[in-house]
Amino acid sequence: MTPQFWLWLGFSGMSVGAALILFIGKRRTRAEEADTIIHGLVPIIAACSYLAMASGQGSVVLPAGPDAGAATRAFYFARYIDWSFTTPLLLLGLANTAMHSGMRRPAIVWGMIGSDLIMIVTAFVFGLTQVAWLKWTWFAISCGAFLGVYYGIFVQLREENARERDDVRAAFLRNAVFLSVVWLAYPVVLLLGDDGLGLLGPALGLGIIAILDLVAKVVYGLMATMQTAKRVERDLREGHPVAGGAGRPHLAAAE
Repeated sequence: MTPQFWLWLGFSGMSVGAALILFIGKRRTRAEEADTIIHGLVPIIAACSYLAMASGQGSVVLPAGPDAGAATRAFYFARYIDWSFTTPLLLLGLANTAMHSGMRRPAIVWGMIGSDLIMIVTAFVFGLTQVAWLKWTWFAISCGAFLGVYYGIFVQLREENARERDDVRAAFLRNAVFLSVVWLAYPVVLLLGDDGLGLLGPALGLGIIAILDLVAKVVYGLMATMQTAKRVERDLREGHPVAGGAGRPHLAAAE
């Protein structure tokens, strides 16, 4: 498989995934509508990123390393722009699941998003840097910020999620573990790929990232959207005045 194959596969998969999420997502409450839009936007943004990379507009050619002579590598900067928008949206969706009955501590969400953006920006600089000690310093800082995101998910959000009913707690834990396991593979691929040690090769590195992206943005988005629909169905069936913590049901009568 060539690098172009994986880039066009990423574009096609994200486009189809966005259409599916927006098609199956319901809008019976404000929270459900927000969840549908969040998880629909994620693959739309990613599709734009993959289109830019596949068409040659989302990458630049850099030296393969300080001792590589004339050897070069493609640096796909568009993926970092993608991640700067999509991962905060995924964290927001996860926080909405954790605090289904109401967004009680928005500072937690801002803290996670802040750590997430630090992680992405420093990973971007890691990929650009040619000086070895600086390169790995940036990588270490990025990994440290990544741990901050995990702290927000599994400590702070879980504390708030403990106040929710059983199905909400189960959904949050399932989503948090799924997303966190997939995300854990990204720094490993960056470490071993062309931006790091160069052990994977261009096509394999792109292929693994494309599959991870499709799982984290399309598969997870579909799963989260369907789970939200089940929770809102229970809210409406039991007559909760606030469904999903973001206002009263406002479209249920129309459906």
